[in-house]
Amino acid sequence: MKKLNYTLLTFYKFVDIADPQKEVKDHLKFCKDIGMKGRIYIGEEGISATLTGNDGQVAAYKMYLQNSPYFKDIPDIDIKATRVDDYYFDRMIVKYRKEIVALGTQVSQGEIEKYRNEMSPEDFKKLIDSGELDDWVVIDMRNDYEYKLGHFKNAIPAWTINFREVPELLEKYKELFGEKKIVRYCTGGIRCEKLSAMVSKAGFKDVYALEGGVVKYVNQYNDGNWLGNLYTFDGRVSTRIGDDETHTTIGECIYSGLKTDNCENCRYSPCNARIICRKKQYKRHVGFCSEECYENAKKDLLIKDLDWDKFDYQAVRDAIKKDPSLEAEMQQKVAEHLSQELGSVVFTHKTSQKETVIFQD
Repeated sequence: MKKLNYTLLTFYKFVDIADPQKEVKDHLKFCKDIGMKGRIYIGEEGISATLTGNDGQVAAYKMYLQNSPYFKDIPDIDIKATRVDDYYFDRMIVKYRKEIVALGTQVSQGEIEKYRNEMSPEDFKKLIDSGELDDWVVIDMRNDYEYKLGHFKNAIPAWTINFREVPELLEKYKELFGEKKIVRYCTGGIRCEKLSAMVSKAGFKDVYALEGGVVKYVNQYNDGNWLGNLYTFDGRVSTRIGDDETHTTIGECIYSGLKTDNCENCRYSPCNARIICRKKQYKRHVGFCSEECYENAKKDLLIKDLDWDKFDYQAVRDAIKKDPSLEAEMQQKVAEHLSQELGSVVFTHKTSQKETVIFQD
């Protein structure tokens, strides 16, 4: 068993920042100086971060946050922390983002505080444990592929839409659920907290957000109320929730329909669909999610190199770039290689399995 010598921090804070570009520069310098790795977004709305470090690095980083007028007293930073066995990021990235949650409109710290309407993990647990949900609707506000990999008991997906259509979505909820009370959840709580302000400003009542999101809940409770794995936007991708007694696999392989917790990406770069699939089946289908992606890849050669496929697609593209007359010859070589690897396997899906993304962390 690998030693858990690192900590993964996932947190956010809505706070009005006067000069976010300066904070981006200062934050990046400090994080790189101490050797942390991860991804942080800073903007006028505040900060959203997922990053990793060893015990000394994490202690230094927390001290840095606490000494900042903007980033001190981060909510739930310790409760949502996870012990891991590696950095799970290749480098440290700190970027400016106008909205730390891209919902199409900015919100202020004051609006977040005024309209916050949360349900504690304790109360959410009582609701799920009771099974008495006749007056409630539990909505998973994440992307469809995240929902398919894992979700809370009795939760329904929000449907894949663009969050910029929030007013239309809320009207749809009112039409479908009538006077029922709604509790929403997302991975770390950030999307739902911003959405709470938008919902309340639109005049909707009895719409709650799970405080701290899925991460805070599963770090507090190992009760089997979460089904499947949790999709995380770091090197782990598909994170096991629970133990041998409480874990339930609900993901279904897009190729075979068999249960799996594994998640991959279609290796045809223009698609890059997140797909739930067994590793063996993924390799059997040469990493493509559909017949469409396979056929397109043979034409434009936009194929991601993977360790288990020894063909160097980047070298092929570089060769064509230097000498365009080689394109047909290279296309033929790639087609022959892929055909040999695929063999007699037939794709279950004819078209790309890429979904419209609600939100990209």
